[in-house]
Amino acid sequence: MHGWFQKLLKSRVSLSTQHEQKVKVTSLSTLPSFTSTCCSSSPSSSPEIALSKTQKPPPALSSEMRWKRKYDLLLCHSLADSDIEEAKRLVSFLEASPRSLRCFLWQRDVCPGGAVSTEFCQAVQDSHLQALLITPNFLQDDWCKYMMHQALAEGPMSNRLIPLIQNLSHSQYPQELKFYFYINLNSNTDRGYDLINRTVLKCE
Repeated sequence: MHGWFQKLLKSRVSLSTQHEQKVKVTSLSTLPSFTSTCCSSSPSSSPEIALSKTQKPPPALSSEMRWKRKYDLLLCHSLADSDIEEAKRLVSFLEASPRSLRCFLWQRDVCPGGAVSTEFCQAVQDSHLQALLITPNFLQDDWCKYMMHQALAEGPMSNRLIPLIQNLSHSQYPQELKFYFYINLNSNTDRGYDLINRTVLKCE
């Protein structure tokens, strides 16, 4: 009886092994021709690796979601001279090659003669992400507060709002944004600019 059980067990193991081999052969034979070409050029590479290399996600700027919008980033800031200059520097950095992001800058891109609130709301809808340049001037400006609340209303608790702080302490950070991580431009502006660029690229 014991010998019969061992024979039965061996036969099942043998059948299982043969079935796995058939599955492997079948899967390899159904792979596209370009996979076998990749494998022949590098004998040590497996079909699975070769296939995964052909399935890389598209570059960030080619994402369908981003190109449905007119702008990659809308930058909100106060009309204080220092804030305007900072906004211009940031936008110049983001728009320069090789980054080449599409930015909405208020003084440059607003439609002359349009209603301020209407133009801003349209710019928010046309932009993939919104950034708030939060400074002491920003916090004292009622219009900036309106922009902040409008951006929050468009995407509450989303990852499409990037708070930036400059010349501001953590204790002054707006309570409305306490659930958002911010980018600190106080200590290292260049690093902050690069982080903004990477944040825009990562957001699909």
